[in-house]
Amino acid sequence: MIRNNKGMTLLEIMIVLVILGSIAAILAGQVMGRLKTAKIRQAKIQIGEYGKALDMYFTDCNGYPTTEEGLNALVTAPPSCSNWGPDPYLKKVNRDPWNGEFAYESQGNAYVLRSLGSDRREGGSGDAADISSENL
Repeated sequence: MIRNNKGMTLLEIMIVLVILGSIAAILAGQVMGRLKTAKIRQAKIQIGEYGKALDMYFTDCNGYPTTEEGLNALVTAPPSCSNWGPDPYLKKVNRDPWNGEFAYESQGNAYVLRSLGSDRREGGSGDAADISSENL
């Protein structure tokens, strides 16, 4: 008698699932590593763009916004600058790639703009490291 075995055994299904799971785990690790790198690059780009807007503000207002005025001085005219605009230097101030606020400090003739990284605390390493306008 000839048997027609068209189905797969449980063992064959398990082997296929193990292979697919292994491939998914390898790819997920690579994708997550690329995502971390992309967020670091995005933060550097944002800091660079905010730096350009701050330099335009400096040209018009003879100084950078104060620490208290912060980056919002690039969106709405502060009372300290009579030559502001006429258009905003930025449409809005975005959060960093890890959904944190950018830290801005200024003494008028210089500024420091930082993203605190994925841990949102000073210091750190890898994607948790601070990204600063001083290091770009």
